[in-house]
Amino acid sequence: MKAIIIGSTKHLAFALFYASLGTSLALIAMAVWYLNSRPDLSLWHTTELTSEYRAHSDVSSFSEYMQLEDKLFDELEKKIYLDPKAPQPFDVINRYVRGSYSDPALWSQDWNRSYEWANADAEFGVLLIHGMSDSPYAMSHFAKHYKDQAHVLGLRLPGHGTLPSALTHIYWQDMAGAVALATAHMKQVLGEKPLYLVGFSTGAALALNHELEQIATDKGTDYATMVLISPAIGLPPVAAGAKWQARLGTVLGLDKLSWNSIQAEYDPFKYGSFAVNAGDVVYQLSLRNHQLVQQLGFKALEELPPILTFQSLTDDTVDTSAVISSLYSLLPDADHELVLFDINRTKVNLSLILNDPLEPYRQMMAKGEFNYDFTLIENQSPESRELQARRLNDNDVTSLGLSWPKQVYSLSHVALPFPKSDALYGPIWDDKKPHIQIGTGASRGERGVISVSASEMLRQKWNPFHSYLLEKMDEVIVP
Repeated sequence: MKAIIIGSTKHLAFALFYASLGTSLALIAMAVWYLNSRPDLSLWHTTELTSEYRAHSDVSSFSEYMQLEDKLFDELEKKIYLDPKAPQPFDVINRYVRGSYSDPALWSQDWNRSYEWANADAEFGVLLIHGMSDSPYAMSHFAKHYKDQAHVLGLRLPGHGTLPSALTHIYWQDMAGAVALATAHMKQVLGEKPLYLVGFSTGAALALNHELEQIATDKGTDYATMVLISPAIGLPPVAAGAKWQARLGTVLGLDKLSWNSIQAEYDPFKYGSFAVNAGDVVYQLSLRNHQLVQQLGFKALEELPPILTFQSLTDDTVDTSAVISSLYSLLPDADHELVLFDINRTKVNLSLILNDPLEPYRQMMAKGEFNYDFTLIENQSPESRELQARRLNDNDVTSLGLSWPKQVYSLSHVALPFPKSDALYGPIWDDKKPHIQIGTGASRGERGVISVSASEMLRQKWNPFHSYLLEKMDEVIVP
């Protein structure tokens, strides 16, 4: 009897093992089929540009970086815009068609490229670093705000401003190398004048990494203050396994698996398609920053310059909780501040929300024990769209004279850098503009018809409280 039971148990274990294996293989096969059934890849998904900066490039100064960037955009012109296989002129909302509504050349400045605005009377310098899949356009409003006071440099990160394919083989060290070149250039130009850093998303993480690496190697910090906007301190857990999708695609010879999304390229200054490798790059960068913070410890982190961070409570791109748990909760008391934008808490909105995104933070906020200033931007009451800033350290409340626009229930990861007046993402139509105005689009019809998803079209793309950001930044960016 004992032998029968043991034998039956073994057979059951083998059966369960093979059943689990078969189910796993079936699920993988279905996932591969689904991912490979997406739209075909286009020229801008498959073309390789060879003139891009790499960390191992023979480039030792920012002027050389800019010379290489010139070669890169010449290569882009030849391989895409002048290629006979390129899209035809009837493709009127494709950034890779000259004369289309999405042509970057329709703008007075090509915001896909690095820009440096010298100022002989500059009291300080501002280095601006955009996010993943973005371009220097994302930081253009901050550049314009400070150009009369400062020497401004908007950096184009490697892999950006050209083709989505450029992000399939980029490394975070390449981007960090470019940040180091731009920083060294600005320090040389400014001399003893202070250099301030404004970074968005991945750009914010790169700025933090630059200073952490400087401290770790006893080189001293470079920035007088860092302003971080929607910083990529942590990512959703799914990011950890993203690279395996691309590796499976390489093994199977299926190029589409190297892409998280394959979208129409209708935005002149931001990629619609998103490479799997791009997500892994940000994930690896966040791991490196976390490692450095843990290694350096509380005492060494006192060397960090003051950090002012703006973060939306709802953020589908980066992990909001990581900004608190993996950065701010580990910082010593040194004039750091976190500004968190709550959702629009009207009674109607709250009745439609499944899970309150503020709930996980309530207990921590109620204690009011922080080594930093913690400011929550919230509704004055459930009956009002008017806003107030509440300093959680002491519950000091200030009315902002701002309010939520109708039909906007929250900010988003991408919205924070852009004011309502933004000519690309803002909601105000201007028939004098020859280019696409994405923020005014509100197409309606049957689902599944157009190539741009409804969720993307409805995502908030401009910040109703942009003026508040500038006021807060002006408090810390001073000569």
